[in-house]
Amino acid sequence: MFGDHRAESNRARDRYRHPAGTLAFMGLQDGMTVLEIWPGGGWYTEILAPVMRHKGQYIVASYDVDVPDQPEYRYELHMQLLDKFSRNPEVYDQVAVVPYSPPASASLGAADSIDMVLTFRNAHGWISDGIAESVFAEFARVLKPGGVLGVVQHRAAEGADPAQSAATGYVPEAAVIELARKAGLYLEARSEVNANPADTRDHAEGVWALPPSLAVCENLAAEDEKAACIAKYQAIGESDRMTLRFRKPVA
Repeated sequence: MFGDHRAESNRARDRYRHPAGTLAFMGLQDGMTVLEIWPGGGWYTEILAPVMRHKGQYIVASYDVDVPDQPEYRYELHMQLLDKFSRNPEVYDQVAVVPYSPPASASLGAADSIDMVLTFRNAHGWISDGIAESVFAEFARVLKPGGVLGVVQHRAAEGADPAQSAATGYVPEAAVIELARKAGLYLEARSEVNANPADTRDHAEGVWALPPSLAVCENLAAEDEKAACIAKYQAIGESDRMTLRFRKPVA
């Protein structure tokens, strides 16, 4: 979790994202082939790349920039990630990159080739785009028998309609479990390591009202109102999140 390559802003979020506890719960071990889905700007990449370097294989499935008409932020995040790699080859030289923008670019590699698939705070987007079932099916396809799918996701209240809550960034835990079940994976364990009972999950701007986005506060012009808004949402902290470990049956 240490190293000068980590951005200070990323390191400051460890108290919310609990990387050591999360990865220990997922069962990360030396010698694994680990695939992280949509690493964004590389928050977990800063941790996983040095941990897996010379001790296994770490692959990131980043946005496929050859797919047209995607949101602009995808192209920007992908280029930022590649720039991060090029600036620190002593950390990232062994990271493999797979282009992935389903449904147009939907393959994650060979069947039965991955020990662990990890996805952090992405499921709401797949549900909103209507591709969640095919995405989870692809996870199951590339996992080795006995392999692990680890999911961390903003958690909606149980009983919430996933199609509606996904637009706010939150998804009910049961919906994620059902997606994995349909893909042929079973829930092995769940953890509350990323839980936040202070998150009421009913914010204007959805999950993006909370740190680190603070979207509600960014729209305020008066400095005193903005400061009060930031203090309010920082007191809540980052979102309440489910942490789930699924496994692909051996037979």
